[in-house]
Amino acid sequence: MPTTMPDIANHTTAQTEGTLDWVGMSNIEMPMMVASKGQSERMVSAHIDAFVNLKEAQAKGIHMSRLYLLLDELSTSDVLNYQSLVTLLDGFISSHSDLSDQAKVTFNFDYHLRRKSLISGKEGWKAYPTTLVGHFNQGKLDIEMSIDVPYSSTCPCSAALARQLIQKAFQDKFNDTNVDLDSIHEWLGTTEGIVATPHSQRSVAQVKVKLNSEINDFPITDLVNLIENSLKTPVQAAVKREDEQEFARLNGQNLMFCEDAARRLQYSMNQAEGYDDFWLRINHLESLHAHDAVSVTTKGIAGGYQP
Repeated sequence: MPTTMPDIANHTTAQTEGTLDWVGMSNIEMPMMVASKGQSERMVSAHIDAFVNLKEAQAKGIHMSRLYLLLDELSTSDVLNYQSLVTLLDGFISSHSDLSDQAKVTFNFDYHLRRKSLISGKEGWKAYPTTLVGHFNQGKLDIEMSIDVPYSSTCPCSAALARQLIQKAFQDKFNDTNVDLDSIHEWLGTTEGIVATPHSQRSVAQVKVKLNSEINDFPITDLVNLIENSLKTPVQAAVKREDEQEFARLNGQNLMFCEDAARRLQYSMNQAEGYDDFWLRINHLESLHAHDAVSVTTKGIAGGYQP
């Protein structure tokens, strides 16, 4: 004989009354079709956090399955862009109209881009960790995009110290002889000639921007290009010898402390259009030290991102 299944969340009250800031699910795994400006729509493997607040102090809980089913509908029947993210947040709240007036969703995924090498023109895939966050709070909407971009940084202090050692080695080698151009040229091509090299390290620029409603497809490629073009030493994908040599040249011509990198990127972000606010963190994953060197800055607008 059919029976009605109990709905504890709807028909029982909280053991202890109280409102809750966020209730929902974390680390939901779903494929998601993402619309990125200038790219064809692309499937990514996303990890998703979905939350609403619980403003009704006596309610037992929210309806988590409603959040999941709205995400599933987006995954199977739509494309993730600015407008569909807004629609999703609205669905979170309308499905909990008696319980919630705030909603938040976070999508974490790697976005792969084809990147061309420096000289040879070979191409390869690079993965850029990307986060999209939508937050709706009592009529106020925020859509945020974050990207991590790796690059190489060579220490200016280390470069100066290496040059000093090379100068000393040159003086020791040629101090008592007539300087011969061919001999110097040959000597410079030996390990004795380049007796020291500056230390460099893989580094990561983490950039977070507030998007405005003028965009629809997410400007992932635009932001990656802005970061890599500002810092000049992007980590490479496919590499031939001529690419590696050019990479070495670029590192030598773009010596950077973390402060230098942060100011370069700060300048570029201030010139860019389409971002209501930005926050950035430069991480130089030191090869000399066991710790990292870090710089953080923001656009500096009132009520905006804080360092």
